[in-house]
Amino acid sequence: MATLKYSRQRESIKEFLMTRKDHPTADVVYENVKKIYPNISLGTVYRNLSLLSDLGEIQKLSSFGGADHFDGCVIPHCHFMCTECKRVLDLETEDMNELAPKAVKNFGGKIASCDIRFFGLCEDCLKNTEV
Repeated sequence: MATLKYSRQRESIKEFLMTRKDHPTADVVYENVKKIYPNISLGTVYRNLSLLSDLGEIQKLSSFGGADHFDGCVIPHCHFMCTECKRVLDLETEDMNELAPKAVKNFGGKIASCDIRFFGLCEDCLKNTEV
């Protein structure tokens, strides 16, 4: 397998994601990385996000409806999406491995990982509905 050539732009994308807790879309990553690298293209950002995700250096969060979101934290944790404002947030979770024995109880296969997602109203949107 060939070694991957170092890329300042790719490293900048990864570093940007590591500073964020709001799981930005590729467009948000592009707008921010463009401040450092004005000539970077949206295509370059998409390719690097895909590569970093494939390498396991970031998480690509799909199936939240709409655009993919990206997470710099690769440690297993749960996510929450607000159905009103569409923000994707981390949920502080205890040991997710407690769910594994329950999941395999009536399953003959082998589970390699899990991805738990919750949907509802975030604290801000909930406050807005109570006004």
